[in-house]
Amino acid sequence: MNMLEELRKLPKAELHLHIEGTLEPELLFTLAKRNNILLPYKDIDELKDKYHFHDLQSFLDIYYNGTNVLITKQDFYDLTFAYLAKAKQDGIRHVEIFFDPQSHVSRGIEFKDVIEGISEALEQGKKEFGISYFIIMSFLRHLSQENALEVLEMALPYKDKIKAVGLDSSELGNPPSKFVELFKKCKENNFLTVAHAGEEGPASYIWEALNLLEIERIDHGIRCTEDPELLKTIIQKNIPLTVCPLSNIKLKVYQEMKEHNVKKLFDLGVKVTINSDDPAYFGGYLLENYIQCHNELGFTYKDMCDISKNSIEASFLSSADKLKLIKEIDSLNQKTIV
Repeated sequence: MNMLEELRKLPKAELHLHIEGTLEPELLFTLAKRNNILLPYKDIDELKDKYHFHDLQSFLDIYYNGTNVLITKQDFYDLTFAYLAKAKQDGIRHVEIFFDPQSHVSRGIEFKDVIEGISEALEQGKKEFGISYFIIMSFLRHLSQENALEVLEMALPYKDKIKAVGLDSSELGNPPSKFVELFKKCKENNFLTVAHAGEEGPASYIWEALNLLEIERIDHGIRCTEDPELLKTIIQKNIPLTVCPLSNIKLKVYQEMKEHNVKKLFDLGVKVTINSDDPAYFGGYLLENYIQCHNELGFTYKDMCDISKNSIEASFLSSADKLKLIKEIDSLNQKTIV
């Protein structure tokens, strides 16, 4: 069996995945037609030509434009279920997906339609594909804390469907300290907390996310190497990083994969996980990220088993569910000599 198939078989958790970022061009055009939305692209090829990003903001401009085709509960269901079908092919056994309610309610979409469409698809995916799940509600950091607090109030009637909250969108100029009151209120409502930090923003943003927002894991976090004390803290406290290698290349955080620091972080003892972020835009779902890290960065098969175990351990699954999947990974590692 080749390495692709060996890595496919590994039980994996995906912990950094924006469901709106799985909107493939074909589905985007289908939903635009269904909802009578005129797109600014004549065809799929013209849309794909726009996928040459020079930084985070150039991607976000296209990303938010794409979300405009998501109108009905069925749209959110179809979007989520399409991702789960790909997740099944990649050997994913557990997902913790982000959704951005502010980008939808601001367009007049009912919060209820968004959360129910996503959660019903996830429940169906659990039945059909055996993929367990949690939902993370992400707040857009380029908007105000007041706006986020308003959306939090909309979410509270559906809190049984939402495991955690996060922070995403334009990082530069929008530090975690902008959202202290929001995260305090989220914790009071028993949400777990994560946050994007240290992708384009400096290492100081990671400190803020840890100390001011009291997050449980860091999304991205690759700039932690710029601060030795921070790196030491992350290792000592075993704080997970949800790293997205292909995303980082596509957004020019690194020019090419061989420059990426995820292997360095792994070798230093950081609990890194590998994820796909916005795979419809970044050229690869989770398995492709695993393959490229193996091929370009020198990760061995055993390393990739450890990465898979990290993804399970860093998840919000119960200890019993984690142990079951980790035993499966250990069994595969013992059987496979690569």
